[in-house]
Amino acid sequence: MADKDQQQVYPVVREAKNDDVESATVDSKELRKKKRLKCLAYVAAFAVFQTGIILIFVLTIMKIRTPKFRVRSATFESFEVGTPENPSFNLKMDAQLGVKNANFGNYKFHNSTIVFFYDNTPVGEAVVRNTKAGWRSTKKLNVVVDLSSRDLPSNMQLGNDISSGLLTLNTRSRLNGKVQLIFIFKKNKSIDMDCTLTINLAEKALRGISCK
Repeated sequence: MADKDQQQVYPVVREAKNDDVESATVDSKELRKKKRLKCLAYVAAFAVFQTGIILIFVLTIMKIRTPKFRVRSATFESFEVGTPENPSFNLKMDAQLGVKNANFGNYKFHNSTIVFFYDNTPVGEAVVRNTKAGWRSTKKLNVVVDLSSRDLPSNMQLGNDISSGLLTLNTRSRLNGKVQLIFIFKKNKSIDMDCTLTINLAEKALRGISCK
C-alpha cells in the first residue's frame, strides 16, 4: 500500500515542476521582449536626435547667405566747393568700405571698381582690391578717390545743392567671388553696393550714409 501511495504522489510533484519551468520560460521571454523594445526606443530616440542635429546643421551652418557690401564712413583730405553762381566741387575722399560676411566660411572676391555718381553722372572711381572676408566677420577696406564736377553737364541742380549746403552722391559697385563653407563647399556669390552719401558742405564732413 505504501508503494501505491508513493506512486500516486509523484505525478503531482512533476506537474508542479513543469508549471514552474513554463512560468520561468514565459517570464524570460517577456523580459527579452521588454529589453528589445527598450533598445528599439533608444535607437529611435537617437535617430530623432541625429536628424534634429543634421537639420540644424543644414539650416544654419550650411546655409549660404549673401554678404553685404557697404560704405561705412568717409573723411576728406581736400575740400574745394564753388559758389551757387559758379558751382563746382573738387574733393579728395578717404572712404572706408565694409564687406560683411555672415557665413561659416570665407568669402573671397576679385578686384572690382567702385564708382561715385552725382545726378547719375560719374564723378570719380576707385579700385577695390581682391581679398577675403573671414568667417562671420566684416572685412574693412579703405579707398581714396578724387571727386570732381569737371565732367558734369551744365545745369542748375549743383548750384541749388551748394546753396542748400548739402551735396548728395551715389556709389555703386559689384563684387564677384565665392563663399567656401568649412573648406569643402563652394558657391559663387556676387554682391552689389548701392549707397547714398550726404555731404555737409559747411562742416566739410559726411552727414549720412544710406545703403539699399
